[in-house]
Amino acid sequence: MGFLSGSLTTLALVYTAAGLTYPDCANGPLARNEICRMSDDPAKRAAALVAAMTIDEKLANLVDQSLGTQRLGLSRYDWWNEALHGVAYSPGVSYNGSGDFSSATSFPAPILTSAAFDDELVEEIGLAIGAEARAFANGGHAGLDFWTPNINPFKDPRWGRGLETPGEDPFRIAGYVKHLLRGMEWASQDPESSKKRQVIATCKHYAAYDLERWNGHVRYSFDAIVSMQDLVEYYLPPFRQCARDSNVGSIMCSYNSVNGTPACASEYLMQTVLREHWNWTKHNNYIVSDCNAVHNIYADHKWLPDAAHAAGAAYTAGTDNVCEAGGWTTDVVGAYQQGLLSNATIDRALRRQYEGLVRADYWATFHEGEVVGFRSYGSEYVNTEQAQSLALQAATDGIVLLKNDGTLPVNFRKNQTVAVIGFWANELVTQKMLGNYFGRPPFYRTPAYAASQLGLKVNYASGSENDTAAIGKHPIRCMTNRSLDAAKASDIIFFFGGIDTSTETEDHDRTTITWPESQLSLLKSLSSLGKPVVVAQLGTSIDNTPLLQNKNISSILWAGYPGMYGGTAAFDVISGKKAPAGRLPITQYPTNYTDQVPMTDMSLRPSGTNPGRTYKWYNNAVQEFGFGLHYTKFKIEFGAPYGNRTKRNPPVFQSNLLLEDCEETHRDLCHLLSMPIVITNKGNVTSDFVALAFTSTQQGPAPQPIKELASYKRVRNIRPGEARKETLDFTFGSFSRVNERGDTVLYDGAYCLGLDVPEQATLCFEILGGNQVLDVWPQPKPGNGTVNGTIAARPLRSG
Repeated sequence: MGFLSGSLTTLALVYTAAGLTYPDCANGPLARNEICRMSDDPAKRAAALVAAMTIDEKLANLVDQSLGTQRLGLSRYDWWNEALHGVAYSPGVSYNGSGDFSSATSFPAPILTSAAFDDELVEEIGLAIGAEARAFANGGHAGLDFWTPNINPFKDPRWGRGLETPGEDPFRIAGYVKHLLRGMEWASQDPESSKKRQVIATCKHYAAYDLERWNGHVRYSFDAIVSMQDLVEYYLPPFRQCARDSNVGSIMCSYNSVNGTPACASEYLMQTVLREHWNWTKHNNYIVSDCNAVHNIYADHKWLPDAAHAAGAAYTAGTDNVCEAGGWTTDVVGAYQQGLLSNATIDRALRRQYEGLVRADYWATFHEGEVVGFRSYGSEYVNTEQAQSLALQAATDGIVLLKNDGTLPVNFRKNQTVAVIGFWANELVTQKMLGNYFGRPPFYRTPAYAASQLGLKVNYASGSENDTAAIGKHPIRCMTNRSLDAAKASDIIFFFGGIDTSTETEDHDRTTITWPESQLSLLKSLSSLGKPVVVAQLGTSIDNTPLLQNKNISSILWAGYPGMYGGTAAFDVISGKKAPAGRLPITQYPTNYTDQVPMTDMSLRPSGTNPGRTYKWYNNAVQEFGFGLHYTKFKIEFGAPYGNRTKRNPPVFQSNLLLEDCEETHRDLCHLLSMPIVITNKGNVTSDFVALAFTSTQQGPAPQPIKELASYKRVRNIRPGEARKETLDFTFGSFSRVNERGDTVLYDGAYCLGLDVPEQATLCFEILGGNQVLDVWPQPKPGNGTVNGTIAARPLRSG
């Protein structure tokens, strides 16, 4: 969608290709309005603009394609901009056909970047994405707000949007989002002291959203029944990081209902939790609905009788902007005329939206016309060498080695013959490496390209039923023959398979988590040739049991969705240019898991109808969260003075005394202990190592989780024979539990820390000083009671 803007010298509105020229604060209609006084308080500036608008103008600007107002020189504005792993196609984003702003850096999808377990890398990527996004906005090719990141925990392998997330662990997601937002929004400045945003990010989807379309259940009408314990312990911590700790500019409410109330009409979620309990009010931050989520309130959830009531309920509960799509409109006019939407609520919503834009310097004046700060970013900030280097690093750092018989790394000979087989191996289908919510990258570096750049002789075959060259009555047989011919003519076989977004994507969940049968059949044939076979898997979680058990499959690499450098990253790891050190950010479940629990079951803990979800509660994984092999052998142990402790001589930490010295606003963030560790490279390859520390305890409400991630750190370039000393830090929240009513408590008693997957070292200790309540969780207000620990909300009715 295009933007409108006031001319610098007239009241006329000027269209650009997309995006906008900024409002004229020097000579335009708003020049004397407080909105253009950069030294004034942003909240007052936003309020001044809203006060100058008529009611008709206000109602026209409550949706994502805001119409602006010509009278005030306020341009149209499209709030729908995407940047999941780089500036992405969306209604508010456009690309030129060539030259400046014709492409943007395409980083790996979050699921792979997260597997690197490197928060500094995430922050640098966030900084690069934010800078490119801001440059696109300044160039008239995007807005200033971007609907990213997706931070819903990926608890079920069937979920179609799991690739958009940092994985299944809420603590890992919180670390990821903390640093992504610090780079993207704040340009690596302190969020507590910074007043201006590079761009506005949007944490989505709030809350308990992880079902698209599965066995007749669709996200538009799904009611997620979640216990208060699971809600606070698992589904909400990433949003707590966004709102309470990172002060994100925007949050998106989700399609689904939570315990009977549509999320975008839930005063409990949006007001009680977000704005009151987490104090997400510092910048009058705004909430935007997912697209048509307000329409779904009446049309799909059947919670209210019509569009006007749905709009009134959503805005009144705390939604500030509604995304419309597919021809559905939000009846804000009807809601206002019927008294369902008050003037105060309308003004509140607009003030929140416009304060966000004020803090992104949408309205600005500059001394002697010299544009400075984020407004000065031009095309030179797009596709920089540094951004491209980060895209390649993130892809290589995230790749996980799942199996290796010693074949990898390969010391290639010049002109060595290799088979490069698979549906994502060549240049005809390169978008598959990008996943979803992608933009236009400046180039693609595919596996076939990367192999040729190494000076190898490449025998290529698609290895896919999507092979457009396979014709006749037996395309799969033709496909197999071509792949076998390529393999027979080669020294080593590289198979680039797995799944892609034709299998897992938005609005489409999986029903099975197995390898495609045609690929398994082909791999069986390829592995019978007596040659090394290396498999690189695209996609999220599939059961690798057949490949792990096949002794003729030499090695397996998990590559997620690696972005524009996917092929180069894969062959950098294959050739040993980069040693693999990524760890699985998700559990790899066995095939029969999908028969054991329906996607509609939101519970985490094991029961008679649920084997448990994620590594915390499920103990029969094919390969578990945190698993990852190396080209060398690492030993990790606790350092002095804790390394030689025994169960009869455990360390003791006095929580009450430590809390007395804590100056953190939130008790869960108080520092509890720092643990020295030693990582020794006992092999002969220089490599990174991801240190993972898990806590376990029998304290708190039963059943207790198997273990929980409590700290992590990527340690780089550990040389052969080197013993690297590092420190892992832990907060009170690292060892806390959540009780049935949602309170967070650090219980007195015994705890253990385990290092690595599989575990290499264990240290047990005691925390004493009395049970410490770190957070008292707000309960629903009268009228929204609880039933069996869940929020039981009553729908509004007309009349």
